[in-house]
Amino acid sequence: MRYFIQFAYNGTHYHGWQIQPNASSVQETLNKAFSVLLNETISIMGAGRTDTGVHASEMYGHFDTEKTLDIPVLVYKLNSYLPKDIAIFDIKLVHDDAHCRFDATKRTYEYHINTFKNPFLQELSWYVTQKLDVDLMNEAAQLLLNHTNFQCFSKVNTDVNTFDCTIFEAFWKQEDGKLIFTISANRFLRNMVRSIVGTLINIGLHKITLADFENIIASKNREKAGFSVPAHGLYLTNIYYDYL
Repeated sequence: MRYFIQFAYNGTHYHGWQIQPNASSVQETLNKAFSVLLNETISIMGAGRTDTGVHASEMYGHFDTEKTLDIPVLVYKLNSYLPKDIAIFDIKLVHDDAHCRFDATKRTYEYHINTFKNPFLQELSWYVTQKLDVDLMNEAAQLLLNHTNFQCFSKVNTDVNTFDCTIFEAFWKQEDGKLIFTISANRFLRNMVRSIVGTLINIGLHKITLADFENIIASKNREKAGFSVPAHGLYLTNIYYDYL
């Protein structure tokens, strides 16, 4: 039987989602917890990969087991066993062919910027002191919806068949001294959100124009785009499935 896990994590102390040698990962931590509590080897597939220091307020994974689970009890035990920076929300029985990565129809990320020094946000938001033209940044963000090829915002050495993505929404909002960028798409390239945000920051600082932004996208050249903003301000916030 196949089960989906809905969970969240603070990525500060992890080297991303994926298991890697000599480094702590979210995937490894979850595999160990599920394997211990279910008394069998459990290997969890994630809905996507997050880089070192990136957070997820909603993430999905799936695993297989022949056992019939008492889900409320298992969720309670997992949350007691896991470290304080990972939380299990729910476990759902799904059809055998369900796949948490390939079946996702939309993903949403947020990037958080704090505009005043706040010690409680040090690892959860990026502190920016310069004044940003948020209206102009929103104009640029809307231009993203007119394009599908985002090679200019992708890591150069990445193994993908296409750089095409469909962006459904992209916008900035200000609230309580914070500036939050929200972007939703059917898929994302490696480092895509962080490099988009860095380029939009350059728009907000009037270092480049809207015409420059269009030319950067058309160039398909990562060197033309802006810097990659720090990982600790990035959150995976929603993953959508047609059957959940």
